Amino acid sequence: MTREDMILVSVDDHVIEPPNAFAPHMPARFKGREPKIERIGERDVWVFEGKKWGYMGLNAVVGRPKTEYGMEPLSYDHMRRGTWDIKARVEDMDANGVLGSICFPTFPGFAGQKFQAHPDRDVALAAIQAYNDWHLHDWANAAPGRFIPLCLVPMWDIPAAVAEVKRLSAQGVHTISFSDNPAQLGYPSIHDEYWDPLWKVCADNQVVISCHIGTGNHAEHASDLSPIDAWITAMPISIANSAADWIWAPMWKKYPDLKMALSEGGIGWIPYLLERADFTHRHHGSWTGTDFGSQKPSDIFRKHIITCFIEDRFGLANLKDVGEDMVAWECDYPHSDCTWPDSAELLWEDLKHLSKDTIDKVTHLNVMREFSYDPFSVLGRENCTVGALKARAKHVKTEPMLGLGGAVPQVRKDGPVTSGDINKMFTAAAAESAL
Repeated sequence: MTREDMILVSVDDHVIEPPNAFAPHMPARFKGREPKIERIGERDVWVFEGKKWGYMGLNAVVGRPKTEYGMEPLSYDHMRRGTWDIKARVEDMDANGVLGSICFPTFPGFAGQKFQAHPDRDVALAAIQAYNDWHLHDWANAAPGRFIPLCLVPMWDIPAAVAEVKRLSAQGVHTISFSDNPAQLGYPSIHDEYWDPLWKVCADNQVVISCHIGTGNHAEHASDLSPIDAWITAMPISIANSAADWIWAPMWKKYPDLKMALSEGGIGWIPYLLERADFTHRHHGSWTGTDFGSQKPSDIFRKHIITCFIEDRFGLANLKDVGEDMVAWECDYPHSDCTWPDSAELLWEDLKHLSKDTIDKVTHLNVMREFSYDPFSVLGRENCTVGALKARAKHVKTEPMLGLGGAVPQVRKDGPVTSGDINKMFTAAAAESAL
């Protein structure tokens, strides 16, 4: 097997919604109330029900030199076109050797948090459904075989959430974006029976619950003086608390076919988490009262929870302890962690010591099975490899683009960029957009 033979499917990417995403899909009675882009000075600002958001790109820095990664895009002109234009995105995927992609929302929040928090539930539901229809029909279906569509659900209304899963799964949607800890958003805990109808409809329709980092629990900044590097380092591992909570949650017994994904969490930390979980059950189970039957907590994790990595040599060297049948790869386009346009080259260096069977599992077969994704029937397997995709993308310019613009953190000249510097930049942008 060679690098060009790999087939790459990413389970964690992001899309910047284009300016016209919502209007064509908003129901007639809510026309004019849909989220829309307004130009304020030199920035493009999302406006929904009179509220404005200062950053519309949120770290969409792909294609810039790394020296500009701290510069937050404030308009579409500040971003590579592939962040929001479907034709350009597919070309960027080709240039990177990437066949398929799951794209999380940007403006709505990774799990639709802006809509979940909106007080007018009718217009919030209409906005969620409009987003879902745009994402399915105008994004994923515009490039058959290239995307695994991802939908949002109204967390405040379980019957409506169940209906939305049924509506979209009938059209080929097999994953929803959900909070890794809804209790942090003011909703019932995942241990509450409130969610059972949602878990059941997902299990019945082979719909994976995709939980992105930061959708409930957040990686905390140690202090304003801490280098931002410290926060970036710990950010993926911040989902470990949620992972432990899901292991002990009750839905796995009730719905044994249910699956979930920990999106953008990495895998290197998982062997210790599972060792600790099994120790906890063995050491404390006699008084804590949790019943796993003949199974161990690690068995639950490896059966039900999909994990993913960008670059994770330690995790790949310990796949036996992670569970290679539930591991997937991610690109994270267009965020600053993404390895575009060199993903295939970098990934091959990390994978090439593994067997072909294992490489195929973690690059595409696990994803195809768990997310009911079959690009080969649409495109032909021979057209899905890194080599085939790159061959048709020779016209795509991948050189770093200089001077695209955006907001720059105001930093001291005598030290590193700090958490405080970044937080001040976001606060200033929010204040400016509200004027």
